[in-house]
Amino acid sequence: MGTPAGRLYRRLEGLFAVYKPPGVHWKLVRDTVETNLLKGINSAPPPAPQLQVQFLPERTEGPSGSTELTLTATCLPALAEHPRVTGPRFRKLRVGVGHRLDAFSSGLLVLAVGQGNKLLTDLYNSHVTRDYTVEGEFGMATDDFSNTGRLIERTTYDHITRDKLERVLAMIQGANQKALLTYSNVDMSSQEAYELAAKGSLYPQGKSPPIVTGLRCLHFEPPHFSLEIQCLHETQRFLCRLVHEVGLELRSTSVCTGVRRTRDGPFTLQMALTRNHWTVPDIAQAIQQSRSSWRQSASRASLPQHTESRGGEQGRHGTDEGARVAMSD
Repeated sequence: MGTPAGRLYRRLEGLFAVYKPPGVHWKLVRDTVETNLLKGINSAPPPAPQLQVQFLPERTEGPSGSTELTLTATCLPALAEHPRVTGPRFRKLRVGVGHRLDAFSSGLLVLAVGQGNKLLTDLYNSHVTRDYTVEGEFGMATDDFSNTGRLIERTTYDHITRDKLERVLAMIQGANQKALLTYSNVDMSSQEAYELAAKGSLYPQGKSPPIVTGLRCLHFEPPHFSLEIQCLHETQRFLCRLVHEVGLELRSTSVCTGVRRTRDGPFTLQMALTRNHWTVPDIAQAIQQSRSSWRQSASRASLPQHTESRGGEQGRHGTDEGARVAMSD
């Protein structure tokens, strides 16, 4: 016999990650996951039906041989609580979405169920960083900085080398590092700033523009190239614009051909469930796995502890141009 629906519902409270394919809106991903969870929970065995005492007439033979009607107490299931009368027990499930991805982008998308929505808020109040793999192409410029936008300009790119690209990336990262120090409200000449920077524990105090904390070239084969970007408070448009600014710094143009998120705080791409695994058992297991990852990250970065829900049950398992890039969105 399977897990009762109520207990299964409590096991699904928490955080987990899914893989969003390109060309799909995040709302469709969330709605699909919610639908699959509701179907899975409602197909679980219902609770034992409540019994009610009814007095039913029963024919008996009297002492003179005549037939008499007597009332007999009988326990019968209460049909008012039967699933065929009441319909599905669970009709709405609160599924929250973390840092969103636009339709152009793909990769890891963090979702929350039930009480996990509060944990989702705590996660992003802790200023976690995210990693992206961004694909670019030299030689063209568009109105939205992506290869799907309206073409504005074509340029040459034969003069671009990997060394020149890496120098531009180092300049951009240096400008963003200064911005990070500025928004972290730490004295740049103090020992505290040095120690926090060495530990990677610097983060903005309050709101800040998008900030790049790590930037390197993964692949270079003109006109195509790919970058690994680690950042805070970013949007996908900011990442596309960053690719555009890289082209301008190299006296050319470039567009973004793809954005894929590979990490979001403690969640990695290996933890993301593909569409075939958006089922109740797999999601329950992923939520349990995320609890372990959350505790490890909390011990390192002072994140809020991810606790079990009450009554719940665990599942299974430096230039002006560089500064302009740092501050623009």
